[in-house]
Amino acid sequence: MLAEHHPLERLLKRLPLAHQYESSGITTAYLVGGFALDALLVRVDPPRCGDAVLVQEGYVDRTMAVGLAGGPFLSAALALWAARYFAAFDVAVYVHASPEARRARMRRRQRVDVGDRNSVEEGFAGRFNSALLHHLGRRHRTVLVFDTEQYSPQEMARQVLSVAGLLSEETQRPSGDGFELVGPATPAS
Repeated sequence: MLAEHHPLERLLKRLPLAHQYESSGITTAYLVGGFALDALLVRVDPPRCGDAVLVQEGYVDRTMAVGLAGGPFLSAALALWAARYFAAFDVAVYVHASPEARRARMRRRQRVDVGDRNSVEEGFAGRFNSALLHHLGRRHRTVLVFDTEQYSPQEMARQVLSVAGLLSEETQRPSGDGFELVGPATPAS
């Protein structure tokens, strides 16, 4: 959350994110009690970054996409309707991998939560990615989409910094590794 002071942040952090796939109440609590309240608070209590670049993991988009892909549909649809009120970013980055690659990665883990198991179902993964790209990506000025099977973290970081205008001409090196750019994003209609 972006607001300097969020009255429910500590309480929300006690709710297990993994269970948002199982409980519509938890997903709704994050969307309404967390992110919607934060969107209001940040207008009067914004983060104080000075000249620093603020990097934020945007659970708003992911939480809405989970709801649109597998429920709870009502809270996700209401959040989508109000998406323009949530924080938007200069550069939003979506990372993904094919369900097959995610299954292989999960086999190497010691612990796999319900959200991870749901995310590798073909239907869920397709609906989730569609919700992100076609509905939520339009909120942001620029959206970068990286397939983690094809790009290293270093290459993704370099591309993000380049698009954000934080790399000088001298530090940018030519790359045969492209990236998929969706944007500049248009406002949601």
